[in-house]
Amino acid sequence: MKVLIADDHPVVRRGLKQILADEYQTLAVGEAQNAQETLHLINKQDWDIAVLDISMPDKSGLEVLKELRQLRPKLPVLILTSYPEEQYAIRVLRAGARGYMTKECAPEHLIDAIRKVTRGGRYISPGLAELLAITLSDEQGKPPHENLSDREYQVLCMIASGKTVSQIGDELALSVKTVSTYRARILEKMQMKTSAELIHYAIRNNLVG
Repeated sequence: MKVLIADDHPVVRRGLKQILADEYQTLAVGEAQNAQETLHLINKQDWDIAVLDISMPDKSGLEVLKELRQLRPKLPVLILTSYPEEQYAIRVLRAGARGYMTKECAPEHLIDAIRKVTRGGRYISPGLAELLAITLSDEQGKPPHENLSDREYQVLCMIASGKTVSQIGDELALSVKTVSTYRARILEKMQMKTSAELIHYAIRNNLVG
């Protein structure tokens, strides 16, 4: 089993390696702490699965996922993140991920997900299955945040979590001006005027973890 773990936290990578080592006798693990390293390792060799976090220091996991899909369209990708299902799951599944899990999951559930995904299936929790059903049934009247680009959606979630424009810029390696431009686009698309309205909307729609 050859697994690529892309996560910027060394403790998380170490924990995942231990969980995998307890399950697989033959195991090769690659580690990446940012998008650049992830894409380098993807180009360098073949993998059975990539376990990817959404939060990366140099580029969002959503952007990395889309690039992975172009570079290795057959490579199964499992998202493992701290963000709740309501916040990102639908978006990453639409972008081509084979499964979505939170870091609070039990180790045995993670192994189950990896087995299912590497065999060509998809891993969807009961809660996510219900969320998918609701989303599909209401596709015609989809909520305003579904019209945002991935980067706009990411900025929305960060604004809703209370981060300032400067903090968002630091985390995403973007200028304050660029973040302000994203904020302006979000407000326009959402037909709102203030960040307070965005925060209220995000809380009402369970977009804040």
